[in-house]
Amino acid sequence: MKDNEPDMKTDSKAVVHHRNEPISLMEPLLVPSDSRFSGVINDLTVELAAKAAGFHRSMPPGIIRSLAELVRAMNCYYSNLIEGHDTHPVDIERALQNDYSSDTEKRNLQLEAKAHIKVQAWIDQGGLTGKALTVDGIKEIHRRFTELLPDTLLWVEDPDSGERVDIIPGALRERDVKVGRHIPVSPAALPRFLERFEQVYSGLSKSRTIAMAAAAHHRLLWIHPFVDGNGRVTRLMSHAIFIETLNTGGVWSIARGLARNVKKYKSLLANCDLPRRNALDGRGNLSEEALVEFTIFFLKICLDQIDFMESLVQPDRLRHRLLSWAAEEVAMGTLPPKAERILEALLYRGQLPRAEVQTLLGVGERQARRVVSALSNQDILTSTSQRAPLSLAFPSRLAPRLMPGLFPDK
Repeated sequence: MKDNEPDMKTDSKAVVHHRNEPISLMEPLLVPSDSRFSGVINDLTVELAAKAAGFHRSMPPGIIRSLAELVRAMNCYYSNLIEGHDTHPVDIERALQNDYSSDTEKRNLQLEAKAHIKVQAWIDQGGLTGKALTVDGIKEIHRRFTELLPDTLLWVEDPDSGERVDIIPGALRERDVKVGRHIPVSPAALPRFLERFEQVYSGLSKSRTIAMAAAAHHRLLWIHPFVDGNGRVTRLMSHAIFIETLNTGGVWSIARGLARNVKKYKSLLANCDLPRRNALDGRGNLSEEALVEFTIFFLKICLDQIDFMESLVQPDRLRHRLLSWAAEEVAMGTLPPKAERILEALLYRGQLPRAEVQTLLGVGERQARRVVSALSNQDILTSTSQRAPLSLAFPSRLAPRLMPGLFPDK
């Protein structure tokens, strides 16, 4: 499979009769606590919880909110990339400002990106709390995303017959499908398998939920509940799991790590579809060793992404990049002198009341407003209203300077 191909190729067939599949077909749903691999998984889970908490505590609230907005664009970009849609981060940012391309295909991809970001913002703000691993929650992710798509993206084509199959927001598929070599359960069996999915995964402790997030990720893809959009829904579900269990604040994303290791990601997912290999490979229908391998990979990707984001926002390094950029803008006349003082204050404080700007800069009210206006025009400042405190912003167009490596160089 090529890197730019969608993660799930679906061959839709006509509605099929009930095959009476037993729910035991998707066992094991969990890596057993007495597995010889449990020690490794538990150690990675503890390390992940500690690192996520430490990273979150290291930043002022204002920086967390601003960074989370940039991470949504990053998450969207990489999730799109896994789907085979390369939408430039600047085009994503333009879509958020209702600035769309005149090219229909690019415009549709911008709308797709905007839909993803809106759903993730809803998740980040607690919209899915307590429901990420429930049937209703999974269907709501799909509904919220697909109902925002243009009509031209609300159907798929049967590769064999050429028949057009409509995508109904939030609706379970009513057709048989084939995903690569895997044939998911029949439509009539979906409610039973999803009920079992919810029963197992939504009843776990917080630490066990973190440890088994990869298992839930694969098993939802294995069930393949929707005609289209299963990969994106599953990655958003995984994001929601970590938002709730690790209190991430949305400041890091597994999607970047999965996209950068897309061949291994898809290979390990495919391995999890395979039946048990031998008597030592668990006691379920599917391979336990493959599930373990994917789980370890998944947790290590999370740790790698926290390390990466932490390296980007280390105060001294970010301060150097931020002030270097500001100095260049001042030299070119696009920012007034002393503008960097506001940026430096925000970096360490998170927010700055407008009333303190004059004192900070040592200038009059008019000049203070001029500096704030110039920084706002560069999209480096944000505020909820004209009187609300100022916060630092991280626009996608400045990501190569302020957050190098966040997006691939073009």
